[in-house]
Amino acid sequence: MIRSFNTNGHLILLVWHLLVTLCGATSLFSQSKLLPSEQIDALFSTYSSETPGVAVGIISKGNLIFSRGYGSANLEYTIPITPKTIFHVASVSKQFTAFAIYLLKDQGLINLGDDIRKYIPELPDYGATIRIHHLLAHTSGLRDQWALLTLAGWQLEDIITTEQIVNLMIQQKALNFKPGTAFGYCNTSYTLLAEIVERVTGKGFSEFTYENIFMPLEMVNTQFYGDFHKVVKNRAYSYEFKDKSYVKKKLNYSNVGPTSLFTNVEDLVKWSNNFEKPIVGNKNLIAEFNEVATLDNGNPVIFRIINEDTLYHAKGQLLRNYRGILMLKHGGHDAGFRSFLARFPKERVTVITLSNDEHFEIFARGLEISEFYLKDEMTGSTPVPTTFFDNEKEEKQYDVALKTFVGQYSSEELSTTYTILVEDNELVIHHKRLPNMTLKRIGETEFSGNNYFDFKIDFLVDDTQKVNGFTISNFGVKNVIFNKI
Repeated sequence: MIRSFNTNGHLILLVWHLLVTLCGATSLFSQSKLLPSEQIDALFSTYSSETPGVAVGIISKGNLIFSRGYGSANLEYTIPITPKTIFHVASVSKQFTAFAIYLLKDQGLINLGDDIRKYIPELPDYGATIRIHHLLAHTSGLRDQWALLTLAGWQLEDIITTEQIVNLMIQQKALNFKPGTAFGYCNTSYTLLAEIVERVTGKGFSEFTYENIFMPLEMVNTQFYGDFHKVVKNRAYSYEFKDKSYVKKKLNYSNVGPTSLFTNVEDLVKWSNNFEKPIVGNKNLIAEFNEVATLDNGNPVIFRIINEDTLYHAKGQLLRNYRGILMLKHGGHDAGFRSFLARFPKERVTVITLSNDEHFEIFARGLEISEFYLKDEMTGSTPVPTTFFDNEKEEKQYDVALKTFVGQYSSEELSTTYTILVEDNELVIHHKRLPNMTLKRIGETEFSGNNYFDFKIDFLVDDTQKVNGFTISNFGVKNVIFNKI
């Protein structure tokens, strides 16, 4: 989860942090005279059989010129990572989902301008039409599924299915913004795209993509993992370093579309090469697929701006002019899995990193490896993002007492209830499935907190100082209403 807008706070802060890490110091290795392969070895020299690690692949002119694994795929059995190791690649999945939609469009089975309720009629009518191209471009205005689930008291290690997510969306009564008018990173959109594929074809999304993408490309180790019970040989499990040791970070997703693609370095070579010499799809389809998405007013969809460096969104890919070179890339992060896939079409180079280490710096390492191989084609220096630091603020005195906000609050849209109490002169949220959350006061009736994602609460206070409820917002949800019981 960097941008110049507030539509995706947690992801924004996460990716911004990673880029700051990249640019805060000059790499020891980028200045050396080592070969690129030796530089990569040095970069990952701290990984061992006792740590998680990373699989790396470099493609040049259609050939896999470097592939290596570092660390272990499974710390309980010390199974080494290799280029054949299968990883959950999180949001790198999205470009495959978008490609499936383009295949249906090419077959004349759908139109990108179709109202999504044509295929999923049980979704609410928000008074503004959400079209398939809005889902592809993250301009739908829909609330993000992970943002909603955490507010509803779910933990991301829970069993989470597509059916549960669709049912949750049916309960929602509002959008974050009018479709087509803004960018807001939304995993829900890609869940619904996968659902549309299923309803149009009559096949499960995993089955459709296997038959129409992975098998024609001979990506024999790749699948959308739609059943968390399923056994997958040679897969990696993910880890986080916590309290001086590694702990498992589990995923129990049965949700495909925005995530849950299982693949490896060797199969991603075939995917990358398909953009150059199409086996699945054709050159016209791929050219349209690689185009920058647009808002309804025709303006390009901007994912992020760092100084004068702009990243544009294009159907599960991000377009960027990185040091004078066109780059199409995306990263992914679920549990402790971290993935990076970047294509440099003119130079015919692709960089792949797949990691099971929560602390692996997706973009920092991916861009650094890119520079190992492409430094002679690059111009200028590595861009350094502007960072902002909040000054310490003097503690304010407020007129409304904390006890005013005490009570029980319920949300129909989330089917959940919070109890808010004053404890040790602080406001604390209680929920039956979550650890207690202390709120920080940031205004007369405004508070902030964290429940996996940072959130903001605005209490609804009338002229008599009576609290009737509150709205809560986070990176992917704006103003969900909780009424005071």
